[in-house]
Amino acid sequence: MIKTFLAAAVALTGLCSGPATHAQSTQDSAYTITGKVEGMTDGWVWLYHRGVEGGPMDSTQVKDGSFVFKGYARQPHLCGIGQTGYVDGNRFPISFFLQAGELTITGKMSAYNDVVVTGSPVQDEYVRFQAGQKDLESSKQKILAAFRAANMAHRRHEADSLEKEYDKLGEKTNQYVKDYVAAHPDSYVSIYEVYDRFGFMPEVPVLGPLFRGLSPAMQATYYGQQTRTALDAAERTDIGQPAPGFTQPGVNGKPVTLASFKGKYVLVDFWASWCGPCRRENPNVVKAYKKFHSKGFAILGISLDDNKARWVEAIQKDQLTWTQVSDLKGWQNSVADLYGVRGIPMNFLLDKDGKIVARGLRGEDLDKKLGELLP
Repeated sequence: MIKTFLAAAVALTGLCSGPATHAQSTQDSAYTITGKVEGMTDGWVWLYHRGVEGGPMDSTQVKDGSFVFKGYARQPHLCGIGQTGYVDGNRFPISFFLQAGELTITGKMSAYNDVVVTGSPVQDEYVRFQAGQKDLESSKQKILAAFRAANMAHRRHEADSLEKEYDKLGEKTNQYVKDYVAAHPDSYVSIYEVYDRFGFMPEVPVLGPLFRGLSPAMQATYYGQQTRTALDAAERTDIGQPAPGFTQPGVNGKPVTLASFKGKYVLVDFWASWCGPCRRENPNVVKAYKKFHSKGFAILGISLDDNKARWVEAIQKDQLTWTQVSDLKGWQNSVADLYGVRGIPMNFLLDKDGKIVARGLRGEDLDKKLGELLP
């Protein structure tokens, strides 16, 4: 697994993420967003809900940079606004906390980071939160850019040095968030940051105390519920825990059980044919399988596909010669839910007794770990 903050930041787009779950709104939680953003193209503008309210996306017409959104928000949640195409690699560059009430958005697309959102107290708090780490984030972005350049030029020594520097800043960022959460246990910003920063590939000793330190009201929010689900799954699949058992149909439709692999080191590998990062990672997995299979290493692939033909085609094209299973329910795959998988590729390495010994091994990390266990 890529363990450093820098590598994780570079690889954020190297994961396919699952969708959020959406709940119904109530009439007393209406909001209106009135926008005037110079530089927007006449046509359609989209509002993307990164939380539970209102569905994954809404749209409205924009004319001369002016637009109006109306809807319902039972709880504050992070949203993004954008048009067709990407701005600096971001589909929804105008980001803000939406909540019930009258909100206004003003600014320029050429300076989308400086767009002003008024009418949302949670957004006001979020702005203050971000301001508190402005210098830190600026330093991280500069190092990240330098790291990418060094990596592209194969200047390994320079890249390694930048990586260590970024890791130190990443630790400071995490500590900033932890301190903020401790000082603001009844804040939507706090629960969002806990969910967003520590809930994706959660570490139980870190996420557990943070979550339990939040107020019951914040634990009960959408982000709180998602964090609790992630924590529960992390506790089930923590290092040293017996891997949760399961059965799913193989390519031929016959049931395959995890228990049938006992006695071997087995990689429970989550992927999908439609996931670009997964397909790019597959050659590394194939290489490891060929190298260690004769020493007692097996792989059980769990596909988050919903189209069998494409699943089978990808297996053949990528030469995945090990056992594959799927219930063909996409992100609703029951095993992915059991293991708390929120992004793919993701995997769990089990020892001969079925206990989890590693998680999220990618690239060289998989080969290195197997080399330690199966010399």
